[in-house]
Amino acid sequence: MLPGLDEVRAAAERLAGRTHRTPVLTCSAMDAMAGASLFFKCENFQKTGAFKFRGASNAVELLEESERGVATHSSGNHGAALAAAAKARGISAHIVVPENATMVKLAAVEHYGGQVILCKPTLEARETTLERVVAETGAFFVPPFDHPHIIAGQGTAALELLEEVDGLDAVIAPVGGGGLVSGTGIAVRGLRPKTDVFAAEPEQADDAARSFLSGKIEPANSNTIADGLLTSLGPLTFQAIRETVSDVIRVSEAEIVAALRTAWERMKIVIEPSSAVPVAAVLKDKRFKGKRVGVILTGGNVDLKGLAKILAD
Repeated sequence: MLPGLDEVRAAAERLAGRTHRTPVLTCSAMDAMAGASLFFKCENFQKTGAFKFRGASNAVELLEESERGVATHSSGNHGAALAAAAKARGISAHIVVPENATMVKLAAVEHYGGQVILCKPTLEARETTLERVVAETGAFFVPPFDHPHIIAGQGTAALELLEEVDGLDAVIAPVGGGGLVSGTGIAVRGLRPKTDVFAAEPEQADDAARSFLSGKIEPANSNTIADGLLTSLGPLTFQAIRETVSDVIRVSEAEIVAALRTAWERMKIVIEPSSAVPVAAVLKDKRFKGKRVGVILTGGNVDLKGLAKILAD
């Protein structure tokens, strides 16, 4: 079942002192470009460099004492987060990672003590490899997004944003598997029911937008520089999006790159391409004009060599 606001609040209490309360930044130049007042929740400053540490830590803290290891599949950020959360608890972490994941994210998983198991870059390969790892190790599977403990943990970012910034007309977050935007929707709808929640997604990985319109989970068609948004929705996150999200906004690869460059140049902070997706959406969509908008920047784990090529193209 989907968690509610009470579960998000309980997660916030559980994570107090374990996760960073990340800053909310503003930028007058970005406001002028969007024609709106933007408030950036900077999860790029979270432990492990991404919001994923919230959900992973919440899930690990709720494990039975008898569990001695965890496993998951991840393109990088969830894997690093789970490895760090497991290390803090003193248990092992086995992370199945697609072979096309960025080197910086692979290095992060290993840095936090996770064992990397590479697989082909398909959902089927992820799942079959994970099944084998769980069978061989007896580790407990912690899903990257489609689980109530993960969703509740991710919702704590929006909870903090709403505690710090009054009068938001909208909150926007990127969507891949949907754990973050689900938790965001639950927190925002529970505390500020008149505030709209939007998801942002690459046009070249727009399964969430298509699912939102069709009323059923659509297959992924992932081909985007926003590598953190390559996963399809799950049953729980699809339900949460249908219940709490006003719309899913699609942005082009060129718009993502432009937003990435703008954030780096104007805000002087490092964000990864997935974080630039909601930035591109607020700069593009006229519905945000004149509004107060919270933007969740999901992470800052960047492959600098790869990014240099992206920005040069």
